[in-house]
Amino acid sequence: MSTAEEVKEACAKRLTPSERADLIRWLRELDDDWDSQIEADAKAGKLDKLFEQADRDFESGRCTPL
Repeated sequence: MSTAEEVKEACAKRLTPSERADLIRWLRELDDDWDSQIEADAKAGKLDKLFEQADRDFESGRCTPL
């Protein structure tokens, strides 16, 4: 399985409500871990170049409103 759609078709739709709740809880924890890593990387300066590039892109008008 390589896409979210494949996972949904093969697994998620077959879960019981309890199993689905466990999966949702696990996915949220995974998101929390991801968010914590991004926050730590930002504080450590690992994302500074990306932030600077985003600022340059914005200032030069290469960004569009969402």
